[in-house]
Amino acid sequence: MKELLFPHIIKVVSTFGIDEKMVDIEYSDNTNHGDFSTNVALINAKKLKMNPSQLADKIVSKFKEEMPDLVESVAVAGAGFINFKIKDKFWAEKILDTKWLERSHGGQTSVMVEYTDPNPFKEFHIGHLMSNAIGESISRLIEYSGTKVIRANWQGDVGPHVAKAIWGALKDQKSKIKDQKFPQEENSEISKSAYWGKAYAFGADAYDKDENIRKEINEINKKIYDRSDEKVNELYDKGRKESLEAFEDIYKRLDTKFDNYFFEGKEGRNGEEIANELLKKGILEESDGAIIFKGEKYGLHTRVFITSNGLPTYETKELGLNIEKFKLYPDLSQSIIVTANEQSDYFKVLFKAFSLFEENIANKTKHIAHGLMRFASGKMSSRKGNVISGEVLIDEIKSMVIEKIDSNDSAKREFGEIEKDEIADMIAIGAIKYTILRQAIGGDIVFDSSKSISFEGDSGPYLQYSTVRAGAILAKAKDMVNTEVRPPEKVGQLERLLVRFPDIVERAKNEYSPQHVANYLVALSGEFNSFYAKQIIVDMKDPMSPYYVTLTKVFRKVMEEGLWILGIKVPSKM
Repeated sequence: MKELLFPHIIKVVSTFGIDEKMVDIEYSDNTNHGDFSTNVALINAKKLKMNPSQLADKIVSKFKEEMPDLVESVAVAGAGFINFKIKDKFWAEKILDTKWLERSHGGQTSVMVEYTDPNPFKEFHIGHLMSNAIGESISRLIEYSGTKVIRANWQGDVGPHVAKAIWGALKDQKSKIKDQKFPQEENSEISKSAYWGKAYAFGADAYDKDENIRKEINEINKKIYDRSDEKVNELYDKGRKESLEAFEDIYKRLDTKFDNYFFEGKEGRNGEEIANELLKKGILEESDGAIIFKGEKYGLHTRVFITSNGLPTYETKELGLNIEKFKLYPDLSQSIIVTANEQSDYFKVLFKAFSLFEENIANKTKHIAHGLMRFASGKMSSRKGNVISGEVLIDEIKSMVIEKIDSNDSAKREFGEIEKDEIADMIAIGAIKYTILRQAIGGDIVFDSSKSISFEGDSGPYLQYSTVRAGAILAKAKDMVNTEVRPPEKVGQLERLLVRFPDIVERAKNEYSPQHVANYLVALSGEFNSFYAKQIIVDMKDPMSPYYVTLTKVFRKVMEEGLWILGIKVPSKM
C-alpha cells in the first residue's frame, strides 16, 4: 500500500521542485486521522521560501486534482503534516490477495553474519544466548529479503583461557581441590562442558593470586600452541571435543545451524604472518618487544597484536579471521559481527587498522554491539565461576512453564509427558528470545523470569498462544474451504496492521533491529485478540464468516513469519 501511494506523492511534489529523496511516508499512529502521513512540507518549506502550512496546502490541492483511486481523502494536519486515508476496499483486497506475504528469492549477493562465538573450555553463558538470539534474527531478516546468509561462528580454541582450564584439569587429576567443590572428572555429576567451565574458573582465580602458578599457566599456553607436551595435548583434544559437542546440542535446541566454524587455533594463527607484514609496512610498531597498533594517532587507543613473549593476541587472530572470511567468500557484500558492547572500542581500533591495508574489508564489515543480560545479583562473570550458563537459564524457565502447565488440570490431562516437555522447551526458549529481542539491541536487559512466561501481553508465550489460538479457529473452519469469500464494506485496524508487515520487516532489516518485528507482533496479537473477543469468526449462518476466517488465516501466516524471523517456534497447542 505504501509503495502504491508513493509514486503519486512524488509526482505531485516534483512540480514544486522537491526531490524524491526528500520525501518520506510513515504509517500514522492514529488511523482516525489517516493511514499514512508525510512531513514533506515541513522539511522543504524553508528551501522553497514558504511556511510549512502554506506548502502543505498547495501540495494537497495539487494532489486532489488527480486523486488516485486508492485514496479516500487527503488533508493538512498540525503545523504542516499531510495525512492520507486509504479506501477500505483496498485493504480488503490485500487480505484476499496475499502476494505481499511472499518472501523474496534469488538475491545475487551474500552476507556473512558471525555470532554466538562461545569459547571451548568455557561454559555457554547467557551472553552467548543474547548473541545467538540477535545474530540468528538478523540473519533471518536478511534471508527474508532474498539475500543469501552465511552463518559463521568464531571460537577461541587456543589462548590463555584454555591454558587456565588445562591447568585446572591437571590439578584435578592429582587431588580434589580444597574448598572449590571442583569435582574429580570421573566422579563428576555435572555436564562435561560445565566441568571445563569450572576448570577454567579455578585456573583463572589461581592465575590472579599466585605468581608461580601464573608462570605454570603461561608455560602451558606455549605448549598448547606448539603441541609439545603429550599430556597437555591429550587434555586439550579431549576438552575441545567435549566443549564443541556440548555447543552443538545447544545450537540444535536454539534452532541455529552454522555454515562455517572459524577457530583461533587455525584461522587465527594466520594473523601472525599478517601482523609481521603490517610491521614492515609501518602500520604496526615495535614497543618493548611487543608489536602494537598506535591508535592514539587516529583518536583511538593502543592495542597489542603480538606480546613480548611472541604470542598473538585476539587482535592478531582477528586479522587472520577477517582475511579468511573474504578469501573463502570473495563475493561477500557485507560481513556482520555480533558481540557484546564491551568490545566496541576494540573493533574501532581493529577496523581502523584494516582500513590502512585492506580497505575493502573495513568498508564491508559492520559490528553490531548488544548490551548485557542482568539479574538481581548483577553482572555475571565466567572468571569467578559464578557464571549463569545458557542451559541453566533455559532449563529454569522450562521448569516454570511445566509447573504452570501442571497447575492447570485441563492442560495437564491434555498433554502427554513427551509432548509437554517439547512444548515447554519451545515456550521457554521463545520467552528468552523475545525478552532479548523486544528492545533496542544496544541496551542492557533485566531478565524477569515470571514476566517472561506470561501468557498475557508483552511476552514470547503471548505471541505463541495468539498464533496457536488462530490455528485452533482455522481447524474449526475446515468446512469453509470452498465457500465464497465476500469482502467487507468496512475494514478495521486488524487489516491495516496486517498489511504493514512487509514494511516492518524491511525497516527492521535496514536498521538491524529485530525489536521492530517483536513490537509489531505484540500490537498485532492484541488487535486480533480484541477482534476475536468481539466477533464470532466461525458461523455457518453468517455470510461474512468466510472473510473472518480468511482474515484469521492471514493473521496466522503473518504471526508464523514474524516469529520465524525472531527465531521462535510455534507449538502445536498450548
